Amino acid sequence: MVRRAAALGIGALLLILIVLGFRGCLNSRTDNALKDYNRNVGAIVGDSNDQVSARLFELLAGGQNTTVTDLEQNVNQVRVTADEDLKRARALDVPGDMKDAHYSLLEVLTFRADGVKQIAEDLPSIEGDQAEDAANRIAGQMSAFLASDVIYATRVAPFLTETLVDQDIAGQTTPASQFLPDTQWLDPAFVRKQLTGKGAGKTSGDPAPGTHGHGLLGVAVGTTNLVADTTNRVAGGSNPTFNVKFANQGENDEFDVTVKVSVTNPAGDPIDVKKSVDQTATGAAEIVVPVGLGDAPPEGPVRVTVEIVPVPGEVNTDNNKATYTIIFSG
Repeated sequence: MVRRAAALGIGALLLILIVLGFRGCLNSRTDNALKDYNRNVGAIVGDSNDQVSARLFELLAGGQNTTVTDLEQNVNQVRVTADEDLKRARALDVPGDMKDAHYSLLEVLTFRADGVKQIAEDLPSIEGDQAEDAANRIAGQMSAFLASDVIYATRVAPFLTETLVDQDIAGQTTPASQFLPDTQWLDPAFVRKQLTGKGAGKTSGDPAPGTHGHGLLGVAVGTTNLVADTTNRVAGGSNPTFNVKFANQGENDEFDVTVKVSVTNPAGDPIDVKKSVDQTATGAAEIVVPVGLGDAPPEGPVRVTVEIVPVPGEVNTDNNKATYTIIFSG
């Protein structure tokens, strides 16, 4: 009986040791899985910081020193890296306790990958008639980058830290991440300045105090000065150029001023041509902007409207445009 009791005691002790050992192994596996996940997130986020964000904004800040084509190609290379970061995150082995952190991490990396892709697609339009719209769209992607930083700081990093603390795992560093380096990139005018060197000085927000606006002084095609309320006969050629003369008549410098020439012909499609002027200085008495029609002029009498598009804060627009009747000769 004594031997049996001793054997039972030894068996019970071994069972307890086995259970404790098994539980210790499980805890060790759980701890290692959490540590591995935290380390893998750190590697991906570090790549997003150093290889995507740093490289992207280095390229954008130097955009005015390269061609748009080269800039687009280089940004597309960054896009590939951003896509790879997202793929790596999706392929991670995620411990159950890290599900919330992982969901938010994927959201962060998706914002970044999609943003870089959209910027690359908008870069070809950053010069020319669509420059303002392109700058607005690119600045919009900067807002997406800012959102990714907020999500990371308020959800991903806290979830990582809380899970490690709850599991009594010490000695771990929660990786930090800030993708958008400066909130100035949220301003479309700042974006355009960095990419093209144009549009300096324009800021978002309400117009500056004082009067704003321009006055149209006259329009010429070749040596012919156009006159309203009469029929103008001019030599058009294959691509007539309208030399638009106007003045900044306000108390402020103006930026990204648009000069517009519209040709309406009852027998054909209308033609609209725009030319952007980076800056007009207050008191500038005469500014001449050549606007090419870009096509052969229509036959027969046509109506041509020339307009200096009103700028923010401009109240008096009565002298911004004029309409002429023209017959183009060969």
